[in-house]
Amino acid sequence: MSDLRTVRNVRLSSLADYAVVMMTAAARHCGGLARLNATLLAEQTGVPLPTAQKLVSRLSAAGLLESTRGTGGGFRLSRPPASISLAEIIEAVEGPIAMTACVEGAGRQDCSLDHQCAVKPHWGVVNNAVRGALAGVSLATLAGTPPTQMTQNSAPLRAEVIA
Repeated sequence: MSDLRTVRNVRLSSLADYAVVMMTAAARHCGGLARLNATLLAEQTGVPLPTAQKLVSRLSAAGLLESTRGTGGGFRLSRPPASISLAEIIEAVEGPIAMTACVEGAGRQDCSLDHQCAVKPHWGVVNNAVRGALAGVSLATLAGTPPTQMTQNSAPLRAEVIA
């Protein structure tokens, strides 16, 4: 049994994080209308090329990117950035959002408490709340100017551009 004093954060996998970074970069290119390629996005984002290629494939399969082969080909967003949510990007890479394995579906029964767990029926509500929060963040929001950070005194911090 794990030590209950150990605090773990709920985090995205590196692959999901990279997918969000790449989709955000794609959205910044002419609102997602410009044709791009994995090499260009890998260079601009720092995502390793093999990983970028893998993600382009997954994001295309999920219908978030559309691709064209041949001269002038490449890929671009399949919809405007405002209509693509953070939840969709994460699910394209990770599958359905589920906080625990017992509610992922597909008959997974790898928990020894499954037969007596009183919390299991409630995880669906938690999963829906998490998915709803992620669905409320659009790719357009992520690709836009970051919100102003606030200090403890609620005075905005402004970044200065040094030329």
